[in-house]
Amino acid sequence: MTYSGHAWRVTRFGDPAAGVQRQEAQWPEPPSGQVLIRVRAAGAGYPDLMMASGTYPLLGEPPIGLGEEAAGEVVAVPAGSRFSVGDQVTGITAFLEGWGGYADYAYLNEGSTILIPAGMTDEEAGGFPIGFRTAYAGLVERAPVAAGQALLVLGAAGSAGAAAVQLGKALGATVISLVGGQDKAEFTLRHGADHVVNYRADDVTARLAGLTGGRGVDVIFDPVGGDAAAVALKSLARGGRIALIGLASGAMAPLSPIDLLLRNHTAVGVLATPQEDAGKEASVWEHLAELATRRAVTTPVGAVRDFGDVPAMIAGQATAVPGKTVVRVARETAR
Repeated sequence: MTYSGHAWRVTRFGDPAAGVQRQEAQWPEPPSGQVLIRVRAAGAGYPDLMMASGTYPLLGEPPIGLGEEAAGEVVAVPAGSRFSVGDQVTGITAFLEGWGGYADYAYLNEGSTILIPAGMTDEEAGGFPIGFRTAYAGLVERAPVAAGQALLVLGAAGSAGAAAVQLGKALGATVISLVGGQDKAEFTLRHGADHVVNYRADDVTARLAGLTGGRGVDVIFDPVGGDAAAVALKSLARGGRIALIGLASGAMAPLSPIDLLLRNHTAVGVLATPQEDAGKEASVWEHLAELATRRAVTTPVGAVRDFGDVPAMIAGQATAVPGKTVVRVARETAR
């Protein structure tokens, strides 16, 4: 069976207003390792803007489907799938293969898909997988933060940053958010930060020294890079770790090899790809689902946009409101 509908796709790189177009599309039965869902909500983020402009790594040439994560109802599964038609799920889409979540239907990678936790709304479900899987990769797998340690989150009001604030808190860390504005400061405090540093108003180095008794922070979660990372690195404790998540500023963190050596710092790259061991990857998602079920973490939804607003929404990701932007694709159904 083939499913028909519409999808937003990058037809040429550049301005999303011109290059992102709504097209008719067809979805064949899913291949092994994927399930096909009828999308109700899809999470957005800064990577959408990078994809539309042609600066996102790993992608080929247009046409490209947009939307890295989506939630909805399973409509088709391959033989041997652990999911069934009718299941309500959320997961990471096959966007690297050209099939994204800003569409009537979407393929989800089965190993990165879970049943929607009880009590989670469609908007929360649609914006859950990418941010929290990225935070988990950074704070558990690559640059582990331990209970009682000080965690500094850059871009803490953004998608990955806000997830890292909550996950860090759930792991028992003292969480410090670094933001640029009072609205973002208040947002991160509402979502679990113990302290906030406003780089537009505070002396960042002095403030972090005061918050850590002069010791510095143990871990930096950095999806921003650039000047913000350069300032933050001055406050990394001896033996500390920086998780390099992205470059929302346009440049990666400026690392100094001699500084890494003399202060015993560790810098690790974080690309939240599935682990090769399927059992280990499943345990990651089980842990995240358990945290969500008991509301230790919640998707920090900041804005909900209509399906027809996708190009404008993508263009605005460079200056998005605090929290996770989610696209409402279809009306919620009873479940």
